[in-house]
Amino acid sequence: MLRLETLVCTFSLLSVAARADFKARNCSEVREACASRGFSFAHVPLQEIPGEHLRVCPQGNTCCTQEMENKFGQRSKQDFENLTDETSHELRSTFVSRHKRFDEFFLELLENTERSLNEMFVRTYGKPYMQNSEVFENLFAELKRYYTGGNVNLEEMLNDFWSRLLERMFTLLNSQYVITEDYLECISKYTDQLKPFGDVPRKLKAQVTRAFIAARTFVQGLSVGREVAQRASKVSNTAACMRALTKMLYCPFCQGMPAVKPCRNYCLNVMKGCLANQADLDPEWNQYIDAMLLVAQRLEGPFNIESVMEPIDVKISEAIMNMQDNSAQVSYRVFQGCGQPKPAGMAARSARGVSDVFNARFRPYSPEEQPTTAAGTSLDRLVVDIKEKLKQTKKFWSSLPEVMCVEDKVTAGNASDDECWNGHTKGRYFPEVQKDGLTNQANNPEVDVDITRPDTFIRQQIMALRVMTNKLKNAYNGNDIYFQDSSDEGSGSGSGSGCTEDCPTDTDGAAPEAPVVEADRSDPVDNSAPLAASSAALPTMLALSSLALHHRQWR
Repeated sequence: MLRLETLVCTFSLLSVAARADFKARNCSEVREACASRGFSFAHVPLQEIPGEHLRVCPQGNTCCTQEMENKFGQRSKQDFENLTDETSHELRSTFVSRHKRFDEFFLELLENTERSLNEMFVRTYGKPYMQNSEVFENLFAELKRYYTGGNVNLEEMLNDFWSRLLERMFTLLNSQYVITEDYLECISKYTDQLKPFGDVPRKLKAQVTRAFIAARTFVQGLSVGREVAQRASKVSNTAACMRALTKMLYCPFCQGMPAVKPCRNYCLNVMKGCLANQADLDPEWNQYIDAMLLVAQRLEGPFNIESVMEPIDVKISEAIMNMQDNSAQVSYRVFQGCGQPKPAGMAARSARGVSDVFNARFRPYSPEEQPTTAAGTSLDRLVVDIKEKLKQTKKFWSSLPEVMCVEDKVTAGNASDDECWNGHTKGRYFPEVQKDGLTNQANNPEVDVDITRPDTFIRQQIMALRVMTNKLKNAYNGNDIYFQDSSDEGSGSGSGSGCTEDCPTDTDGAAPEAPVVEADRSDPVDNSAPLAASSAALPTMLALSSLALHHRQWR
């Protein structure tokens, strides 16, 4: 009898314990959590069921059906892509917005400069300028074509501009002669020897080439950074990564613990495995950012395109003054080398009188007519802003796991080590955190990474950064790698100045050198024609002197 009572008592206690255990493994909390996250399942168990059907989450008693695990896998992919997109959003928007700002600034600067020159020269020279304005229009068209990526050799283009300007001016200043195309071709052969425009072409060529090389390359660099950021943030998820993400993010649901978040180090290992290829961008990305910062320094200093382009009308005017001031000597030397051209008929002389050579109708600008700043701001302010932004992007790709595994977003954060999900249950995570990069994931305990198969898409981005970094380094030295075979007197190879340290800016404050060409007065020659042309140009010389002085005052 005593034995029977003991058995009944023991059975009662076991029943109570079983009921208590059954209550602890109820799946109602999982049902509520799934509903709150928008999941729609055909069936969610009311209590734990055997988990032999599970492929990712721990088997044993579980609150998940196979359908639930499959949908958790799909949601894990979406969550990871959204998290990566959100984390890289600021980086991508920085490059998109700054590329747009710089591009607009440089294009507006070109337009403003061309408009300013045109207005000034129309007022100064009138009809002769308007009849030959295509020379200047072609100059700005070619500068714009180069900036926007056209295959333009800046040195050759600028040399061609001065040759065309010499031909037009020589023809106007010697309107009493018939100047043929063959004669103009002969004149062009003596351009370097004559230096009819003084030292302005040489100085302006050095300033324009290095400024435009820096500006174009910098904007191209922003474009490459934008494209790399957009492409690399579109992660390609491997099956192993998806399994690891599902296990980390949603297997707690199957264990009846939907509120328990992953341990931080556990999250880091999963993210380092899934983003191993992105981390390999970092070394090349950091070098690219350093090169961008170097060119940005040039844009602030000796390669500042704004300070080069704004006074270009005055510099070209100084060159025209040099040509007019020395027109007698230039014409004399040309006549020596190319022969005396045929005199024009009286009708031609009358049609092209002195008033048509240069009409010095010049009304100085009022302060209100000063060109507005391109894009509403100055280049210096744009550069200060972009430098700060660029510095913040260094080591971006290797720091992605740290940024993504922040408290409350994914992981348990500062919660006790025993209160987070470790991939199996709620408790401490013991494996050590792996280092960054593909080759360091060979022993990743969470993601099975094939370190022998780098992501070809990411490798393409690495190569794009490498190519751009090389272009930026050349631009920093004033060289355009597209035209390494061209040369400049005293400037080394490439389209730029060839300087490797801070380059002199050849500011306007220095007076232009006197033209090299002088007449050999011992030769018996009739100078009456050239001198007549020089006399006709005297009013323009005075106007240009006034122009240059006035512009220096308000610039």
